Amino acid sequence: MPLGGVIFITIFIAVFGFILIRLARLTGGRAKKTSQAKFDIYECGIPGEEKKDTKISVKFYLTAILFILFDIEIIFMYPWAVNFKNFIASGAGPFVFISMFVFLAIFIFGLWWEIKSKALEWD
Repeated sequence: MPLGGVIFITIFIAVFGFILIRLARLTGGRAKKTSQAKFDIYECGIPGEEKKDTKISVKFYLTAILFILFDIEIIFMYPWAVNFKNFIASGAGPFVFISMFVFLAIFIFGLWWEIKSKALEWD
């Protein structure tokens, strides 16, 4: 009965998490608001100034997403390359090769599109 194990683990994690949160609450207590100075931001001896109009360039987010995309592509290619001899031995080599070729074609088209749309340029 595999579903019973999943239900048991779910209940165990929920109860264990609840116990840990209650234990932390009991041993840690609550923060006391003694003064506003205690809650102010203090960085390197200079009082912090919060600006509401601070804008971060979208290029940073785009670069991070593209980096994750390339990493995921490598994560899919490595096991394929390691097990390709086993696929050939079992007779599924051509099918697996064509499926990886389609995957790489889509990936290379995406990379070409990024270069064409100048998504990797900082200017």
